[in-house]
Amino acid sequence: MASIVMTTARSQATDPQVAAEALVSGLGAPPRLAVMFASSDRDQRALNAAVRARLPATTRLIGATTAGEIDHEGLHTGSVVLAGLAGDFEVGLGLGRHLSEAPVEAGAAAMAQACAELGSPPEDLDTARCVGLVIDDGFRYKKEELLIGMLDRNPDLVLVGGGASNTIFDPSAAQTQVHVDGEVATDAALVALFRTDAPWAALRSHWYEPTGQTLTITKVDDSCTRALEIDGQPAARRYAELLGVTVDELEFGLPRGFSERPTGIRVGREIFLRSPWKPLPDGSILFANMLDEDAELELMRRVDMVQSTHDFFTTELPRRVASPTATLLFHCGGRMWTAHSHGIVDRLSQAFTAAPTPAGMNVCFELFRGFAINTTLTVLAFGDSDPRASS
Repeated sequence: MASIVMTTARSQATDPQVAAEALVSGLGAPPRLAVMFASSDRDQRALNAAVRARLPATTRLIGATTAGEIDHEGLHTGSVVLAGLAGDFEVGLGLGRHLSEAPVEAGAAAMAQACAELGSPPEDLDTARCVGLVIDDGFRYKKEELLIGMLDRNPDLVLVGGGASNTIFDPSAAQTQVHVDGEVATDAALVALFRTDAPWAALRSHWYEPTGQTLTITKVDDSCTRALEIDGQPAARRYAELLGVTVDELEFGLPRGFSERPTGIRVGREIFLRSPWKPLPDGSILFANMLDEDAELELMRRVDMVQSTHDFFTTELPRRVASPTATLLFHCGGRMWTAHSHGIVDRLSQAFTAAPTPAGMNVCFELFRGFAINTTLTVLAFGDSDPRASS
């Protein structure tokens, strides 16, 4: 029998010492791994030092800056959440630097370091027993290249996570940071590699359904992030035509635009959300992920945001993970924009209270397996293999 259990604590205190005392004492017994989700307005280095000083040397520490925090009481802002994981697992940590300049190399370096701590080269990892949690500097927009480096020597390894974020969603003005033990770094990415016999699953949830209507990206720019043409026509004009709106109504977060009718890419039986972000003055559309010319994307349609989130936590997650005891959540900041635009933040927050022992953050775009995605909640869930645990 094997299990991973998690306790959480949250503090609104801005003083690093006061916050750290409340957080660490709130976890109870020292965990094997502590995961800290800290509002970006905190002094990250002072907070890291204060938390690290109160944890035993045997407890590893990872974390990131956030644009909102999550625990069993729902969605929060301006706080710090600390999760402590204990039980039947080993963990190896890796930190890759210079993400913006050399993202593939940063991913490979982080994975090699984490694997070395587990005593196994990446290609020898048992992918049935190993899973990786990844947090990157979200404002570098290097997820796809980062994943190439991380998965180069073992493409079957499951990775899940999201981008460290900031309450100021402006890459030119904001900075995001990641924590690995006593280090706090920007322009970096971390991986926490778990090896366990406990039940686990990487999951993702979004509040859209396919429409059967498709579009084709027929021309992209040199960065492969701007669609210049869709279906052989100027991109923004064609997308607006498909939605029956004006180009000025398209930008993500507006009530009739991209957040209502995003695009997804079919991978087997699954659809991964890769929504447009904003129309640009030259008539192109900026995406949050890389694009391929001649790629066919499917238009999606929004469903009930609160009900779909509640159903995910109460039905799908328990079906995928036996006796769930810990859920690490990476919630797209774009979902929060949409919730705000529809006035349902409080109701969405209440839906998160149905998650089994949750801790997480609002992120700057998500990653799931080998894909950079958006407009999605990604989850790493652990459970208890003892059937008596659910009785």
